[in-house]
Amino acid sequence: MKLKFLLSVMFMLAVLSSCRDKSVDPATESQTNDWIYANMKYWYYWTDHIPAKPDLTQDPAKFFESLLYKYDATTRPDGDRFSWIQESADELQASLGGESKTPGMEYKLVYYPSNTTNVIGIVLYVIPDSPAAKAGFVRGDVFSSVNGQKLTGANYSQLLNTQDSKTYTLAKIDNVGGLVEGSTREVAPVVLQEDPVFFDTTFTYGANKIGYIVYHQFIPQPYQTENGQYDKKLDNIFATFKSSNVNALIIDLRYNPGGYVSSATNFSSLITKGTANDVFYYKEYNAQVTETSKKKYGESYFYDKFLSKSQNIGSNLSQVYFLVSSRTASASELMINGLKPYMEVKLVGSKTVGKNVGSVTLTGKDQGIKWGMQPIVSKSLNKNHKSDYSTGFVPDYPASEGTMLYPYGNPKDPLLGEALFQITGTRIARQAREAAVLKEEDAQEITSTIVRKAGGSNMFFK
Repeated sequence: MKLKFLLSVMFMLAVLSSCRDKSVDPATESQTNDWIYANMKYWYYWTDHIPAKPDLTQDPAKFFESLLYKYDATTRPDGDRFSWIQESADELQASLGGESKTPGMEYKLVYYPSNTTNVIGIVLYVIPDSPAAKAGFVRGDVFSSVNGQKLTGANYSQLLNTQDSKTYTLAKIDNVGGLVEGSTREVAPVVLQEDPVFFDTTFTYGANKIGYIVYHQFIPQPYQTENGQYDKKLDNIFATFKSSNVNALIIDLRYNPGGYVSSATNFSSLITKGTANDVFYYKEYNAQVTETSKKKYGESYFYDKFLSKSQNIGSNLSQVYFLVSSRTASASELMINGLKPYMEVKLVGSKTVGKNVGSVTLTGKDQGIKWGMQPIVSKSLNKNHKSDYSTGFVPDYPASEGTMLYPYGNPKDPLLGEALFQITGTRIARQAREAAVLKEEDAQEITSTIVRKAGGSNMFFK
């Protein structure tokens, strides 16, 4: 069995592996359910709530669901919102490593105008050299029809939730809020590896030298490699920030659904005012895992400390600003929570998801099990043993990006513009922010493709 700890998507603690015999016959549903039950009984954070005699005759997906201590706002506010299972363990592990079959663009879907059933897609970002990029898509593009059919609340899932080649009809929102359709672009999905370190730049406003970085997922390296490529890329960016005397920092996590805690630890170690002797975060497990792990590994199993990084700029920072949204989750929130005891942390945007729990990747390929599951196994706490963000972090400075999206690094972006204004107090940043806010359109968001990246939910939902 190969095991990876993650923070709801992903918090990595260790990897336990055994030999895989590719000749092993596929397991029956009964064998798969036995495997699911045994692992859930040991690992699941709410193991005391698992039914004593579950129905083992169900298909694996339904059986897994039957074991969960499901969240309910009234009766189970402490319940599980994030555990999931996938029929292909290979696809699960690849997606957690940033590899997936995709046209190469992430987008959100909104009702536009909000009092209608008409739906439009707004491109959030495009992966470089992807089919979408080669077709000419950029951040902020709007599409209103797919394969010749206008998107509506009744058909968007059917039209978009496939891996087939699609033809998108571009549209523009005119000055009075109307929609004007234009040209079409055809895009086919391919298997892509996404580099999460997406964009960085610096701004200079008087004595303020501000570093800005866009980070889409906590991934240390490309899937099935061990070279630390993406962590090293962050290190190099911060080395440049340091040599440029950056004294203020904006980290854009608005589309970041989580990632490996090893990368969250590395990233936080580049920013913190703490040292390598200081605890970044603690992990709380069920009684059985706690007892077993304490005997085998000792107390150090239950916390991670910061790393010693020569590229650290913490001593030059008075504050760090995070750009966040309803798509900001798990390892992103862990980073925010973990840094709070050591420095002043400010949030700009909208309320985050509230994933203060960690999951583990479980596979049983050596037993012929094709399924992979990602059950919640732990709760995350900072140095002060605080974990009070289960309903999400509320931003210090609310801001919404609206329907008119600007390129990364453009101060007209409402979130970036607000952070720049809070740091500098200059009218330049403030005016840009206000101009952007005035252009926000009346639209009601339905969902986004970031949900698919985060795992545990269908790509589209109503």
